Amino acid sequence: MKMFNAKSSSADVSEATRGLSGPKLILFTSDEKHFDANVAEIEKKYPGVPSIGCVGMGYDSSIQESGLIVTAFTEGVKVKTGVLEKVSKMPARYIGRLEEDIEEIRPGKENTAIIDFCAGNDAAVLTTLRGLIDKYNLQVMGATGDAGKVAVDGKIYEDAMTYAVVRNEGGKVKAYKENIYEPKDNRQLIASKTDKAKYYLGELNGRSSKQVYMDLTGATSDKQIIDQTFQNPLGKMIGNDVCICSIKDVSGSGLILYRQINDSDILTLLEMRDPMEVAQHTIDKIRNDFSRISCIYSVNCIFRYLVLKERGELNTYLSKIASLGPSCGLIGFGEHYNTQFVNQTMTCIVFE
Repeated sequence: MKMFNAKSSSADVSEATRGLSGPKLILFTSDEKHFDANVAEIEKKYPGVPSIGCVGMGYDSSIQESGLIVTAFTEGVKVKTGVLEKVSKMPARYIGRLEEDIEEIRPGKENTAIIDFCAGNDAAVLTTLRGLIDKYNLQVMGATGDAGKVAVDGKIYEDAMTYAVVRNEGGKVKAYKENIYEPKDNRQLIASKTDKAKYYLGELNGRSSKQVYMDLTGATSDKQIIDQTFQNPLGKMIGNDVCICSIKDVSGSGLILYRQINDSDILTLLEMRDPMEVAQHTIDKIRNDFSRISCIYSVNCIFRYLVLKERGELNTYLSKIASLGPSCGLIGFGEHYNTQFVNQTMTCIVFE
């Protein structure tokens, strides 16, 4: 397969698509101000070409904080795009659309991926997808965009997930997850008094979750708790794996997280590792799995963006990943890795 990527700091579609002909799939991120117009213009310029897009920042080997970035697969893929609507209330209602599209793609072993953009309610969407992911042996990489809206094939939706089912006709595809945090001391924290609808965590080990977090980190105020999550997020233990659970806010004696937690879930406190060392480990792992790489499409959490930018390492990190091959992606507000909804994470899909 082959990938095209270009960008325009002024969100000009003509500039961001200069030299693009015969695309099989278009992925794009745009700033909110120009999003609606860009959706219409891309459809007008490439009528009938499958496309999905969201509001957000994009990147290749360097960040673009406003404007438009366009990625296109130009050959070697078979693609179907679609939408699941009303995902906050009935995420399974339109799942038949996705299954029909997967059947039409006729996925083979380890050669098909779903790339998706959500307007929210990611956990419910991924739970809905679980059966299809397992049934068809699919890889998934996606993100929550900004501003509560997404696009597919020239149409804009709210409360929806837009998707592209992509079969690589030239080799395999594989999803990866990169986590720059690790358990600090493997202390087990048992969640209770949770409210899934509000993403609320009331207690840890039978005590106020706010107080437990303050005791563990030394934070002394609500503001410090929010700031501290960049260094010490919570993590949900899933076997030997850990899914980051970022803290969004403080509510009374409890915490509001960016992902749902259930009663009896086992959490632990995480601490940040050296991002450049972690990136090198990711690069080594991908190189071990792929002898040739056609494309890497990724999402980096907004929290990672903020941390790496503050450390002065953002473009260094993006360039490091791009050393593997053609690389681009977006800054997201929640990341998808196969059936997992994660925070403060980089996920990517690699095409052979």
